[in-house]
Amino acid sequence: MLFIWYPKCSTCQKAKKWLNSHEIEYTERHIVEENPTYDELKEWHQKSGLPLKKFFNTSGMKYRELGLKDKEMKLKDKLPKMREDEQLKLLATNGMLVKRPVLVAEDKVLVGFKDVEWLKVGRIK
Repeated sequence: MLFIWYPKCSTCQKAKKWLNSHEIEYTERHIVEENPTYDELKEWHQKSGLPLKKFFNTSGMKYRELGLKDKEMKLKDKLPKMREDEQLKLLATNGMLVKRPVLVAEDKVLVGFKDVEWLKVGRIK
């Protein structure tokens, strides 16, 4: 499994601790040092079954910064009007736009940390 995280994020730290305590093997990747690519994000979105909006870190500074670019319309209002490929390209520009942590298993992708969901994927390995 691939664990994508930002070390300064408390939720990511909690998720990493959880993975270790459940002895789940994973490879870790720093989301800023190695930003997810357009192709990765597209694949992960398809595997996740989640709406693409769930991949955006809506509480992050970068998201808010982008919302200020257009005084008429904030990013949260722009997203529904953007095509999927435009949203994926935007996400691929900066790892801080991506909600974290991300856990990528062979056939499932989880965004954010909810231990109940992660336990199901941890059993699959």
